Amino acid sequence: MKEIPISKFKATCLAVLEKVRKTGEPILVTRFGQPIAEINPPSGARRIPRLGAGIGTGVILGDIVGPTGDISEWEAAQDPGEMDKPAKSEKSR
Repeated sequence: MKEIPISKFKATCLAVLEKVRKTGEPILVTRFGQPIAEINPPSGARRIPRLGAGIGTGVILGDIVGPTGDISEWEAAQDPGEMDKPAKSEKSR
């Protein structure tokens, strides 16, 4: 593992971080020869894919192609003249 003094790390922080990311080799930051921090590359196990994360988890229940209800309940299937008439529940009043 490569060591770097804290003063040099402070001056070149972004470059050091980029080097660790590219090479995958950790760097030890020291102060007066004593280790104070270790810079490690990100582990691949922590990454969670966003797109496609739920692939294979869905379950289809029932018919996904057929209608969800009876055709007589559809407003679009009614005759245009029947739409102006009151509903059956209003007639019984």
